[in-house]
Amino acid sequence: MLKTFIERPALSTVISIIIVLLGLIGLHMLPIERYPNIAPPRVLVQATYGGANADVMMNSVVIPLEEAINGVENMDYMTSTTANGRAAIQVYFALGTDPDMATVNVQNRVSQATSLLPQEVIQSGITVRKQQNTELLRISFGSVNPAYDETFLQNYAQINILPQLKRIPGVSDAISWSIRDYSMRLWLKPDVMASYGIAPSEVLDALRDQNIEAAPGIIGENSRQTFQYTLKYAGRLHTPEQYGEIVVRSGGGRIVRLGDIADIELGAQRYDITTLTDGSPAIQFVVLPTQEANSRELINTVKSHLEEISANLPQGVRFDYLYDFNDALDASISQVLHTLVEAFLLVFLVVFVFLQSGRATLVPAIAVPVAVVGTFFFLWIIGISLNMLTFFALVLAIGIVVDDAIVVVEAVYVELEHGITDTKEAAARAMKEIAPAIVSITLIMASVFLPMSFTGTTAGVFMRDFGLTLASAIFLSAVNALTLSPALCALFLKPQPADGKASGNLLRRFFGGFNRLFSRTTDRYRRSVEFLTRKGNRWITVAVVAGSVAVFAVLSHVLPTGFVPDEDNGNVTGVIYMPPGTSLQRTDSIVREVSAIARTIPDVAMIGTYSGRSTLGDDGSSYGTILLKLKHWDERRLSVDDVVGMMYEKTRHIRGVQFIFQGMPTLPGFGMTAAMTVNLQDRTGGDMDTFYDVATRFIERLKERDEILTASTSYNPRFPQKQIVPDMARIRDAGLTLDDVMGTLQMFVGGYYASDFNRFGKLYRVMMQTAPEYRETMDDLDRLFVRTPSGEMTPVTEFFTVKEINGSESRSRFNLYSSIAVTVVPNYQEGYSTGEVLRALEEVRAEILPAAYSYEFSGLTREEVASGNQMVWIFGLSLLFVYLLLVALYESYILPLAVLCSLPVGLAGVYVFCALAGISNNVYVQLSMIMLVGLLGKNAVLIVEYAVRRRRQGQGIVEAAVNGATARLRPILMTSFAFIVGLLPLTVATGAGAVANHSIGISAVGGMLVGVVAGVLVSPVFYVVFQNLQERFAHKK
Repeated sequence: MLKTFIERPALSTVISIIIVLLGLIGLHMLPIERYPNIAPPRVLVQATYGGANADVMMNSVVIPLEEAINGVENMDYMTSTTANGRAAIQVYFALGTDPDMATVNVQNRVSQATSLLPQEVIQSGITVRKQQNTELLRISFGSVNPAYDETFLQNYAQINILPQLKRIPGVSDAISWSIRDYSMRLWLKPDVMASYGIAPSEVLDALRDQNIEAAPGIIGENSRQTFQYTLKYAGRLHTPEQYGEIVVRSGGGRIVRLGDIADIELGAQRYDITTLTDGSPAIQFVVLPTQEANSRELINTVKSHLEEISANLPQGVRFDYLYDFNDALDASISQVLHTLVEAFLLVFLVVFVFLQSGRATLVPAIAVPVAVVGTFFFLWIIGISLNMLTFFALVLAIGIVVDDAIVVVEAVYVELEHGITDTKEAAARAMKEIAPAIVSITLIMASVFLPMSFTGTTAGVFMRDFGLTLASAIFLSAVNALTLSPALCALFLKPQPADGKASGNLLRRFFGGFNRLFSRTTDRYRRSVEFLTRKGNRWITVAVVAGSVAVFAVLSHVLPTGFVPDEDNGNVTGVIYMPPGTSLQRTDSIVREVSAIARTIPDVAMIGTYSGRSTLGDDGSSYGTILLKLKHWDERRLSVDDVVGMMYEKTRHIRGVQFIFQGMPTLPGFGMTAAMTVNLQDRTGGDMDTFYDVATRFIERLKERDEILTASTSYNPRFPQKQIVPDMARIRDAGLTLDDVMGTLQMFVGGYYASDFNRFGKLYRVMMQTAPEYRETMDDLDRLFVRTPSGEMTPVTEFFTVKEINGSESRSRFNLYSSIAVTVVPNYQEGYSTGEVLRALEEVRAEILPAAYSYEFSGLTREEVASGNQMVWIFGLSLLFVYLLLVALYESYILPLAVLCSLPVGLAGVYVFCALAGISNNVYVQLSMIMLVGLLGKNAVLIVEYAVRRRRQGQGIVEAAVNGATARLRPILMTSFAFIVGLLPLTVATGAGAVANHSIGISAVGGMLVGVVAGVLVSPVFYVVFQNLQERFAHKK
């Protein structure tokens, strides 16, 4: 059958053309991402309760909801946070869970707990929605025109921009980070109300009576009348003037309207967050993709829509991009594509030097692109995106798949050198001999990568994309080797003249020198193998391998570990913690000062800030955030780490304020910061003050560790608060209830969701509250009145006393236990890895935390810990698969050990080069090691395979080993050095993705270099050892 492809080259080329066309179709259809989607699905549950503090929200809202949600199908873990009037529960699910079904399941559980919640929480509504993990764009919508403030910008975006973006195919959601939705603000005047004897509950009743929707019906319907008329009612009020006309009280010829006792305006629902971009008012919103979206194209589509919208924006209003996923994506892909081209050219330069024939080099030069391009079709069929992992695999594939084509060319040349002049006949004879070897080597290489697809964790997704990409390329390479390459050899190759393969004096001299050098190298190699295979010298090889195993074992424990190394993504985030109780105005002034400091750094392109919120999920007047967008990698000299260091240095003079500056996480879907989140848990249900003291000792001890740059928590029970202590005797004597007193305070001070109104095609809230000047100090409470059943207006302060206390502004729970989230920033600048930080955390835990306390991780750190020793199992499975296939190939359980024993030297080389280069044992290094199992094993197979053939031809064991190794030295060195040279661009890469390039490039080059140099000496020795052992057992039988 294989002869058919040689005799019909058109058939062979058609097969390859079809492979390329299918690959191009797959390339067009594949979504493009920087990394595969590995963040677990999550569902967000949100609730509001006006005026409630963090403890009330936790006890009355979060706990009932958590109890109902806990244990929902495929749930991994659950976190909850509360702040004044707000609660959020995030439910995380196992990787691979359908997010839509998870949302439905959570919604069903929430419905079961609704009856247990306060009525106002039910009235405000409980939001349950899936949260997409990957943020494509963070868009600033700002104004340099003082006529447009944050409230205008927020609602302009909600009405005119976000609905359009949400309709774009591929957009999962477009969410504003601002909270200034329109609200009809009824700013009550309590002194005026007291003069009229009006209580806030009376205002609420008037709103409910007069701000309604109604359906009066139709006159003349189903009658004998000629016409029928629809009765219409204007419906809900929608302007401040209309609300001012609401009648609160009438009678005795006197009417009190709402406008008489309140100032009414179309304002904002909340005023506790301020957002700026480059010092000007702005709001920020993010665009999230669907799972199947092509991120790169989607971003371009969104930007195109925003450009169209920009033409109609008010003067002075514009869009800016604080974060653009395409910036790092394009820079990373550009770097990898550049590396891909360099690798291609370098590989074929090496091949040309070894083959010394332009015609011969054409065969792999055509076959390799066919395999690489065709791989895209398999990726599309499997459902893998184009990402950094698949691109890395393709770069490595060039050095791997070239081997099959070289094997075919070498075999055909051997036949031509033996006197066969017909190239078709030479190709047919060569294929008859090497086709089984190609198939067996392909199976061995594929078996190395297939176990990667068996895992379902975050690390497993990395390995699956990488492994299946390489396996697909290797499979197509084998197809080419059996169809295209022999046909091309029959067409291109010619019998070589006796004086050499190259024509031209310059090339002839170069190749002559190269051949003489290689001949001397081959002679020395032969003598070395003869020396090492002697019976008395074999212990040297065994000692080298044993030493390699020892080096591997030691470095595997000494080398810093990590999951995915941090990259320069072009953005820096800063979290600002003010002293407890700091006002929003004071926090805003510090945020503006830090922003001004950041502007002095020349490589900062844009600055966005929040006052009243942090990127770590904290809400409150004591928190702030700064987002720095750096210039493009080609336009700046400072790295993200440099900018982080400068921000720490430049803000050192600001006393009493804590800062956390860091780059954004490498992997999308794990928040805006690259810090580790440690959730301390009190599993006793004890006092929060005691818990905080334990957490403080834990944090202070962490700060002393060299592995940790800083550690902090946003939780603080030292916020100054006022506790209301009701006088129940006075309340009952006045004929009131506690609800009357507290309800009055809530409506006057806390703010009350009183009604709804329609405007601009949307539904907004009517909020009732006293104006700010009536609630500036505690003395202002004396101006608030409650009406007794007798109609007397009594100051509300008559019914309670106020006690000075300290308390927290927020509370959190993790998996139903009270928790304090500790943010830990690894000391990357000093070369420490996340693995070392994890060890430090465990040591501090054992030292500080009492037995009833523990901690759990969330975010990317949880995924890193969950992956644990999974790599060991995958590595073991790969070795087992290789061993079993070799057993089937050699029909022996002993001889395959000769191949496996050649691997430790190269694997130890990986760790040695990583240690020299300061690279942690991260996922890229581990991928390189698994890949080297296949490559180094393939080289050993070639030596053992040829030795086995010569042994079957009657040669002695040592003679067969020496001759087999010598015969395969040239193709082994050619393919191995082609692979090494092809990876050199990765080792010197700069810009976006440079750390990943270095990790995979240096580890693979180091392991391959050591493995090839030592492996070609080790393999024949172990063949001798195990072949003797096998024959001894066979003789006994």
